[in-house]
Amino acid sequence: MKIWRTEYHKKRPSFRSRRAILTGLCAWGGSIVFGGKPSVARQDQFIALGSGIQLEMVTIPGGSFLMGAAIAEKYSKPDERPQHRVTVPAFQIGRYPVTQRQWQMVMGNNPSRFQGDNLPVEQVTWQQSVEFCQKLSAITSQKYRLPTEAEWEYACRASTTTPYHFGQVANRSVINSYAYEAGQNRQTTPVGSFSANAFGLHDMHGNVEEWCADEFHHSYDGAPNNGSAWANDTSHSHVIRGGSWLINPGYCRSANRDFSNEAASYIGFRVASG
Repeated sequence: MKIWRTEYHKKRPSFRSRRAILTGLCAWGGSIVFGGKPSVARQDQFIALGSGIQLEMVTIPGGSFLMGAAIAEKYSKPDERPQHRVTVPAFQIGRYPVTQRQWQMVMGNNPSRFQGDNLPVEQVTWQQSVEFCQKLSAITSQKYRLPTEAEWEYACRASTTTPYHFGQVANRSVINSYAYEAGQNRQTTPVGSFSANAFGLHDMHGNVEEWCADEFHHSYDGAPNNGSAWANDTSHSHVIRGGSWLINPGYCRSANRDFSNEAASYIGFRVASG
């Protein structure tokens, strides 16, 4: 399995150009404090899984942000409070949720309800998602894992403080949420169908909810402030983030939290490293 790295500047080059730049590296210009603008350069990594299938990782710069939602934010819930400042070290995360063909290449099966190579894999448990990361790590000799909840929200916000990375109100042109308009997207959509955020990440709102490394807690009282996973082996439920095709877009906000202990057709995941 090969890993390709490419360098990005103000405009994202074509896919052919990206494949041609194999060794360029770039560093982020310092950390980010939310409210400012993200750097215009980023380092991407392409992990070749075989048969021309790749998994694309995006480097997210370290920085600090206010995690959670204020009481005044529409649709916010008590488990999104208290808001607290978190400092997140630099890490990498998948540009898209893991697709069915990527899952098939690593795991050798496809448990998804909605079948399609470029649809996100779903109907996978938290433990199965962890096993995918472990197998990917063994194949590549590089450690992959689920993102922590703090990493996920930090990456989703991409320096924004609004309910969605694109603004105050959900728009069906940038979110796959079945409840937004009757008859629209009553299932998952191909990854990358909607615009990326400022970090270049797609499908952070809607499509499938995404497993995080953390166990679920009913408030942020006592939550870590260093970006690490909050897990103490006392809960059988783990955090899922981002909302999905199935639910109201109000529950696809950057701060929205949910939890599960089983597989479902609205739950997938993306990988992280670092």
